[in-house]
Amino acid sequence: MALLCLLPLNSQAQVLSATVKTDQVRADLLAHAPQGIQAGQSFWLGLQIQHQPHWHTYWQNPGDSGLPTRLQWKLPAGLQVGEIAWPLPKKIPIGTLANYGYEGTVLLPVAVTVGPDFKVPVVGPVKIQLQAEWLVCRQECIPQEGQFELSLPVQSATALHSGLFDAAHKQTPQALPGAHPVSLSADGRSLSLQIDQLPPAWRGQTLSLFPVTPHVVNNAAVQGKTWTQNWQGDRWTAQVPVSDERSESPSALSWVIAQGPETSPKAPALEVTSPVQGPWPALAPAAAVSPALAKALQDNAQTTAPSGTGSLALALLGAFIGGLLLNLMPCVFPVLAIKVLGFAQPGQSRSEHRAAGLAYTAGVVLSLVLLGAALLTLRSAGEQLGWGFQLQTPAVVAALAVLFTLLGLNLAGLFEFGQMVPSRLAGWQSRHHTVNAALSGVLAVAIASPCTAPFMGASLGLAIALPAWQALSVFAAMGVGMALPYLAASLWPAVARALPRPGAWMVVFRQAMAFPMFATVIWLLWVLGQQTGIDGASSLLAVLLCVAFTAWAWGLQNRARGVLSALALATLAWLCAGVLPAALRETPGPQAVSSEAQPRWPAWSEARVQSELAAGRPVFVDFTAAWCVTCQYNKKTTLSDAALLADFDARKVTLLRADWTRRDAAITQTLAALGRNGVPVYALYVPGKAPIILSELPSVAEVQTALRGL
Repeated sequence: MALLCLLPLNSQAQVLSATVKTDQVRADLLAHAPQGIQAGQSFWLGLQIQHQPHWHTYWQNPGDSGLPTRLQWKLPAGLQVGEIAWPLPKKIPIGTLANYGYEGTVLLPVAVTVGPDFKVPVVGPVKIQLQAEWLVCRQECIPQEGQFELSLPVQSATALHSGLFDAAHKQTPQALPGAHPVSLSADGRSLSLQIDQLPPAWRGQTLSLFPVTPHVVNNAAVQGKTWTQNWQGDRWTAQVPVSDERSESPSALSWVIAQGPETSPKAPALEVTSPVQGPWPALAPAAAVSPALAKALQDNAQTTAPSGTGSLALALLGAFIGGLLLNLMPCVFPVLAIKVLGFAQPGQSRSEHRAAGLAYTAGVVLSLVLLGAALLTLRSAGEQLGWGFQLQTPAVVAALAVLFTLLGLNLAGLFEFGQMVPSRLAGWQSRHHTVNAALSGVLAVAIASPCTAPFMGASLGLAIALPAWQALSVFAAMGVGMALPYLAASLWPAVARALPRPGAWMVVFRQAMAFPMFATVIWLLWVLGQQTGIDGASSLLAVLLCVAFTAWAWGLQNRARGVLSALALATLAWLCAGVLPAALRETPGPQAVSSEAQPRWPAWSEARVQSELAAGRPVFVDFTAAWCVTCQYNKKTTLSDAALLADFDARKVTLLRADWTRRDAAITQTLAALGRNGVPVYALYVPGKAPIILSELPSVAEVQTALRGL
């Protein structure tokens, strides 16, 4: 996409300039170093963007939609780059919204300081590299990027573009000294800004006002109508409405002020800082959820005081009910089947059943608390993780597939675990049913944690923001809910009495329970295929085949056992050490997830959401993952319903799918902003409104009801 061109700068030097051309813009990396590059001095770099007619890019505060241009520099040691000196923007009204940005030609300059540790290259010029990203919009919006490289002479001057940089500096707002207070009205719906030190030539003129601080004022307010201004001698006063979707409560606001209308302001411009006088009212919830939960999220967001017992109680209740409903998820069924089989084992007393139930509960609760503690610890260390994060690692998925294959083969009668472990350990294991029960609780958590059942989503999202002891109590409540059915059955003798007497049916039932295990292996293989591609899935299949062969060989009673077992173990060791690690490397990019290539559900990105909203189109996002069984169920039912898809098309809703199968920091951050920490999450974005979050198991009617509010 980038075309590197050699541009002659002057008679003293040749500069290699990178130019990116698209159908919408031309972007050039320029430099202005009239004294060369010398320690203790500075020079200027800048990205110049030339827009085609009717296209625009965005200011540092893009307004109601859009994204500011981002510049990421790679400079030699000793060169320190500053922030963009943003030129004066213009307001770009779009329907009931308004953005701030640039049309025509704009230069975004940055100052570069040459430190004392800068070392002059022995041979050749200094190389400057830039990775730039911008969003260019008309009615539609297109995210674009470019790689740039510039070679600058050290001793010679680089001043070909001095006129462009001089013009850009004149467009850059200058700081107006002093504090210029802004007063908040009693109802919190408007701001009154007063300034006494404006240039005398501005007195009596109509001025433009651009908020540098985002997410506070009503950007679409019309100059002279919905926001007003007046002069009283040297004092200029502006009355600005606050946005109904305000998401910040800053102690000070920054503004850029210039002469003329907002759609075509004139330089010079001034930047002022205004301390806010008066307390802000409480923020509105970030998403349309139930009133009680919205209140809990709002209370928890306030850092001045604890969230109180109300929000914690609500989170505990949601986690408990969600854990209870986890038992209905397909991913938990295989483990529960094994536990039910345990009730029919002969020779176990009522006290042993009770002990097993309590041990299973302890295993579930302790595992969930430890999993929650690991999640909180890693997130506090800066890791972008969410619920189910362990299944975002291919090695964990492969290990679970091996474990469930062994369990399935054991239930099918191919081998007994006692044959594969020392006799002393096998005898200890058979005598300690409570230990087995606790370990099965750990296994249930390992395979169930990727599921986000109804009522769990909001509780998990809230738990992450709670103090540690409160967050861990939420995870414990989830464990109690998940373990409750088996615990109640173990404490209620009528359940055991209701089962048939021990007999031949038990053998058939045990063998039948192998098939849910194998079904779980198929699911895990599919998840691994989404993460690593066909090579990873096929390599794991080879390992599972070798595991099955090893289990069969180990169960033989003749001389062939030693030879075949040794051959099987050697092959298994070679596969696990030499083949599987390379195959488990995640494939780069979304191409491994073939389902995301469907044109009806293109891949999600925050830039795509903003571009669609800027064009006035609503967006429906399916936050999903291959390892989330609930997600796959919803994808095949509600989200594939012909009537619902026709309703999406009729209302011109853009459908996007955010795949969280592999770790993705951007998706994790977006989920956190929505008050969620796991998938599935279904969000409907409407221009100018807060996003609407649907339930984890949405019906067609629920989604259509949300669409009718557009």
